[in-house]
Amino acid sequence: MLKDFDTLPEDPSELRAVSKLLAAEVKSQALMIEKLKHQLAGHNRHRFGSKSESLDQLNLAFAEEEEIAEAAEKQAAPSPDSTDADKPARQHSRKPLPDHLDRHEEVLSPGDDCNRCGGSLKTLGEDVTEELEYVPGRFVVNRIVRPRMACSCCEAICQAPLPSRPIERGRPGPGLLAHVLVSKYADHLPLYRQSQIYAREGIDLDRSTMADWVGRSTALLEPLADAIGRVVRGGDALFADDTPVKMQAPGNKKTKIARVWTYVRDERPWAGQSPPCAWYQFTIDRKGEHRGGLAFSTILQPC
Repeated sequence: MLKDFDTLPEDPSELRAVSKLLAAEVKSQALMIEKLKHQLAGHNRHRFGSKSESLDQLNLAFAEEEEIAEAAEKQAAPSPDSTDADKPARQHSRKPLPDHLDRHEEVLSPGDDCNRCGGSLKTLGEDVTEELEYVPGRFVVNRIVRPRMACSCCEAICQAPLPSRPIERGRPGPGLLAHVLVSKYADHLPLYRQSQIYAREGIDLDRSTMADWVGRSTALLEPLADAIGRVVRGGDALFADDTPVKMQAPGNKKTKIARVWTYVRDERPWAGQSPPCAWYQFTIDRKGEHRGGLAFSTILQPC
């Protein structure tokens, strides 16, 4: 239509008509531009969300990772010469486990006869340890009862030892720890969201508590990750690549580029006997000094 305006009429009445037509065209295009801007803003909000909300989530995730790293250091570096009696008691403000959860009771008895003189044992009391456990779809409480027995002849006192647990003096069972780790790293559920989910079932698990669990679990799994790394690097052919990821830089509310390194061993194309496996490492940059840092790994199942 603009081509019609290349030669404007000289008659005043025709010129006024052309001016009205041009004004109507400009108004129509202005309305269309505003409509498209509104639609674009809505699509951007739906896709990317609020900038302030994203920044808050980054800050929360960064604080969460700091707590996890601190707990991992505590788990990986216990005091070398201390015994259980010498260890200072960990300070907890634990709430009792809810009464509505199923209890699975296990009694660990030292036996009926004294190991020292062979006399019969009588019960003096018992220690009860409650461990919060998770089975698929529900929580349960494992009650570990350890009666304290005394010999009727020599008065020796004995008690069955507490079985090995993933976190010493901790409350979570191995199934619960596995569920928290899988939810965080495989299902991408931050710990604060998991805390809200568990609260709906009447379980009070604070985010900082689970951050301590995750940190100590990573220290326990590090030998397994190192073993998988040795298997991957022991292959005849190794495929490697790095993926840039954004990591929040503390203090300036900005992000910087970190790296996730992927090392893959797959001998299936030439009928190799080793199962395909992958080893991952996260580094804050591309410097070689980070190659011995913390790693997390997985074994891939054959297709």
